[in-house]
This record gives sequence, C-alpha cells and structure tokens, in this order.
Amino acid sequence: MATALLSLVGVFVALYLYLYKIGKIGTLVCGTGGCETVQLSRYSRFLGVEVALIGLIGYVGILAFTLWSLRPDVARARWPASMTALLAGAGVLFSLYLTGLELFVIHAICRWCVGSAVIITAIFITALLDRRAAGGAVA
Repeated sequence: MATALLSLVGVFVALYLYLYKIGKIGTLVCGTGGCETVQLSRYSRFLGVEVALIGLIGYVGILAFTLWSLRPDVARARWPASMTALLAGAGVLFSLYLTGLELFVIHAICRWCVGSAVIITAIFITALLDRRAAGGAVA
C-alpha cells in the first residue's frame, strides 16, 4: 500500500513538471531558479521524449501495477513485488543519471527532480520490503 501512495505522489510531481514543460504552468515554484534551468536545458529530453513525461508514464505504470497487485488473488505472490522493484530500480538508475547531469553538466539542482529521485528510491525500498515479506508465498 505504501508503494501505491508513493507512486501517486510521484504522479503528481511528474505531472506538475510536465505541465510546466508543455507550457500549461507559467513558472515553477522552486525557490532557487534551478528548476527552470534544469527543465529548459537540452537534457530535459531523453531520446526525444520529455524527461517529465517519462517520469509520469513510469509513475502511472508503477501505480497501476501496484494497485492491480493488491487484488486478493495476486497479493500473496512474490512476483508482483519483484516486478515493482525491477521497475523502480530502473527509475532509480535513471534518476542517478539525471542527478549526475544536474550536478556535473547543467550545474543547477531542481528541487522537484530531487524529490522525484527520493520518491522513486522509496518506492524501490518498499518494493524490496514487500518482496521480502512475500518470501514464503508461492510465485
């Protein structure tokens, strides 16, 4: 359940950043100006896709999968938590890559991006804990 809640928070963060990126929000509430610097940099796109949209799709996917895995006929299986951990692990690696760009290339920190990195890391941890708790369950 914690994974679903964290995913929902991640959806809102990524949606906020994406709405800014497509011009539906005038300015980002950041406090440092680093958010706009990062969001307007050439690194705000990955393989031609907005990074915020990638995050939004990722969080929605994890949320949907997590909610589906709460069904009683699926809840005791270990593989849903394993899949969530795999997806979140990929998100953690992508966040590390993006944070490296912020620190060493862009030279600006986006607080929203850091928040998203914390959220995906927490999802990864909760998924690992869920997987461990389901350790005795049938796959």
